[in-house]
Amino acid sequence: MGKTTGFMEFERKDRTYRPVEERVQHWNEFVVPLPEPEVKTQAARCMDCGIPYCHNGCPVNNQIPDWNDLVYRAQWKAASENLHSTNNFPEVTGRVCPAPCEASCTLNITDVPVTIKTIECAIVDRAFEEGWVVPQPAEVRTGKRVSIVGSGPAGLAAAQQLARAGHEVHVYEKNARAGGLLRYGIPDFKMEKHLIERRVKQMEAEGVVFHCNTHIGKDMTAKEIEFMSDATLLAGGSEQPFDFFERAPGRDLDGLHFAMEFLPQQNRRVSGESALLGKEISAKDKHVIVIGGGDTGSDCIGTSFRQGAKSVTQLEIMPMPPEKEMKALSWPHWPLKLRVSSSQAEGAKVEYSISTTGFAGKNGKVTGLKYTRVDGKLKPVPGSEGELPADLVLFAMGFAGPVESDVVQELGLEVTARGRFKGLTATERDYKVAGRKRLFAAGDIRRGQSLVVWAIREGRQAAHAIDRFLMGRSDLPR
Repeated sequence: MGKTTGFMEFERKDRTYRPVEERVQHWNEFVVPLPEPEVKTQAARCMDCGIPYCHNGCPVNNQIPDWNDLVYRAQWKAASENLHSTNNFPEVTGRVCPAPCEASCTLNITDVPVTIKTIECAIVDRAFEEGWVVPQPAEVRTGKRVSIVGSGPAGLAAAQQLARAGHEVHVYEKNARAGGLLRYGIPDFKMEKHLIERRVKQMEAEGVVFHCNTHIGKDMTAKEIEFMSDATLLAGGSEQPFDFFERAPGRDLDGLHFAMEFLPQQNRRVSGESALLGKEISAKDKHVIVIGGGDTGSDCIGTSFRQGAKSVTQLEIMPMPPEKEMKALSWPHWPLKLRVSSSQAEGAKVEYSISTTGFAGKNGKVTGLKYTRVDGKLKPVPGSEGELPADLVLFAMGFAGPVESDVVQELGLEVTARGRFKGLTATERDYKVAGRKRLFAAGDIRRGQSLVVWAIREGRQAAHAIDRFLMGRSDLPR
């Protein structure tokens, strides 16, 4: 694949970022794409390894060596067709996926993996520019109706696959616009929302009907949906946040918010939606503390800087990971190592091995965060207590499971614990909700919070299972 000796001849080169002082002044994407000749050179580095572990590193099993070779040979349209055969939304994963495929790349043994994510993004962006991405409506309709609750990546992927199989597909979204957390959770500076709108238009042309501002379990009953459908897919996500500080001193102070109260508000502002749903939250002129070291925490950091925060500090209870992993123990799996996100690089202070013990306040508003240092076993270190100034504290510690007050409650579904997470019981083989003949579940609501690329995989596989359930067989790829 690629050029046989390319990995020995060409050094790894990836996309760059606009300068910090420039990018924090707006909400647009700030990644600088590689020129086309450089993308072809990077694709040439794919080394025709005996076992392409990148296939397994990628949850949707992208045929990475194949489209690397096609890009190297300037066969961009064929590369796009190959890429879309396994991934419905590569313009999304090419922007926000952490690229476990690159961690699995054979060249990552020497820390210079192929720039797979960059090449993927270049392929799909070129495909849209050239007009190669067009609606693919089914030639024959089956007469079967499928209802999908939730329009996040799992719901969208399933909807597109099922519509192309000829089914009548209806997608129900509680918010004003389709996209789920793609639209309301991921900041615009990481992924501009016209990308979602472009896909929604394609899917509408393929026959998918979107019902926005329709909260199933409140505006419309889930039983109504089930009654009018031959199959129903629950793809509502895992939206119940963890609250480890429920009983912490000062938890009732004003200025303490979950990340998913904070982030969607800004996305709505950028897109021009008038309803901000709840009290307005802003980081402007405030000392902001973000609790949680994952992607959601980084999104809070970047959003806070763009809103005009005085300072941003991120707290992580775990110890600082090593700068470099031990390849013999980790490769080809996702390694634990120090990563600095683009948002952290914009000026955040990151503190490791620190645990929040409470909050200080004045006149009902938060003024500080109380903490203690912890050791390698997460036990408090005596004498390490302290307090950080804080005008806004954002909880970005992950999600416990699906919201249980609407669809789950109405249908009387059992939510089971899986470690820290909860999810509906539905096997990966058929995605059927346990004990329900025509009810399916996919995405975070089934497997717990995860990556966008995992949600796309879940949606595609659920579509295959539903199509097989309705028709007795399925030609849809898994």
